[in-house]
Amino acid sequence: MSSNRQYKDSVFSFLFRDPSALRELYGAIAGIDLPPDTSITINTLEGVLYKTLQNDISFEIARKLVILIEHQSSINPNMAIRLLLYIAKIYEKLTAGRNLYGRKRLFIPRPEFIVLYNGVEPYPDENTLKLSDAFEEAASFGIPHTQPPDLELTVKVYNINQGHNESIIRRSEKLGGYSALIARVREFEAEIAGGGTPHRLK
Repeated sequence: MSSNRQYKDSVFSFLFRDPSALRELYGAIAGIDLPPDTSITINTLEGVLYKTLQNDISFEIARKLVILIEHQSSINPNMAIRLLLYIAKIYEKLTAGRNLYGRKRLFIPRPEFIVLYNGVEPYPDENTLKLSDAFEEAASFGIPHTQPPDLELTVKVYNINQGHNESIIRRSEKLGGYSALIARVREFEAEIAGGGTPHRLK
């Protein structure tokens, strides 16, 4: 991982490390106001427990929703596959000790998958990635595609660079500050690369 990506990940993780920040962030993305007493339970996968399998942010809202948020500074068409692996592990954690073989139906929180993009490559304000886009074509075996796939996962991607998704940025002070910081750092780097004297960061 590059040092550039590391500092972005470190800042992002620092800003959204507590329940109140996650409550604000999700509310901004979803366009809703979550009451301050809405319970938030963080269950982010950590590399120590899952070796190379770890995600940026995962949390439950009132035990009803499980939200996975990834921060990306490069365009990655494989996010749906990665998030499939993450949610499987998270559900494994959430159902540990519960009887999956019994006659009683178990309930699990509904998932939502979100990617926040702030790379330098052009990207639309919003985009949708689907797991089914990665499925191999089976028509050559005479298997018609007359129905939706039995397994699907949809990821919403939001561009959080300055000038994009301003309604979301305005609703989250921390996200707005993060977006402004990254823009200022890029200006600073561009000044250095151009041989000029960079202005002090404020």
